[in-house]
Amino acid sequence: MRFYGNNSAVNIEQVIADEVKRLSAQFGKSFLDCEDIIKLTGLGRDNVRALMRSRRFPVMKVGKRQVVSIVNFVTWQMSENTGGNHYAA
Repeated sequence: MRFYGNNSAVNIEQVIADEVKRLSAQFGKSFLDCEDIIKLTGLGRDNVRALMRSRRFPVMKVGKRQVVSIVNFVTWQMSENTGGNHYAA
């Protein structure tokens, strides 16, 4: 998928790959938990927990913990920001 702005094409797949690489290096892992998402988004704990309970958010359970892969988080973030969709908790 390509987006055009300011007379240049942006390859969304490359943007996602670059962001995944950056976040993986920053956090040193492949999955994010609630605390990591709080740091990334600046949202409060209650809002992040509501987000993680929403149907549109790509969360998975590992034991009692909820985590999201960095790839799924970045893809979700890009699709929400470019598609104009809003999550509903």
